[in-house]
Amino acid sequence: MLACKKLQLITSLFGSEFEVKFNTILIGGADEPLYLPATREGQCCRIFYRQDFTSSALHEIAHWCLAGARRRLLEDFGYWYQPDGRSVDQQAVFEAAETKPQALEWMFAVACGHTFRVSADNLEGLHDDGPSDIFRQDIVDQAKSWCTAEKLPPRAAVFLARLSEAFGNSNTRCDQHYQLAKIV
Repeated sequence: MLACKKLQLITSLFGSEFEVKFNTILIGGADEPLYLPATREGQCCRIFYRQDFTSSALHEIAHWCLAGARRRLLEDFGYWYQPDGRSVDQQAVFEAAETKPQALEWMFAVACGHTFRVSADNLEGLHDDGPSDIFRQDIVDQAKSWCTAEKLPPRAAVFLARLSEAFGNSNTRCDQHYQLAKIV
């Protein structure tokens, strides 16, 4: 499936499942990803994903699926964000906050047949060798946990099921998909 068709389907699935129930829409073409809560009557909450990148859409959906009701009232869910060029300590905080969203993004990527890439999001940082081995392993461990023991958050479970059905991937909860060797 062409990337643009895949992204259209992902956006459509998100809208059909969550626009009415959660007053939230998914919008592509942004310079930077961003979540904006509704600030006035009749306005939808908006999830903006970067340009027209499937990975960005899946990642932002993952953040939304993990955010509780209070966080969904805050711009960008109230997350701290230190821009590119983070120190080792700042990067460790970033990786701790990103483990669950990236594990969930990976599961969504498997469901729709998209390649998952771990993002350290720190190109100008102290290390130029990408995401740490610990971060990679934490993502693997979290994805496997959601496959075998720990329940997925409710919105994540619904969206994963919708993606799996739409893209014909019925075994996305099989932990064999989530191996360290499979991370790009």
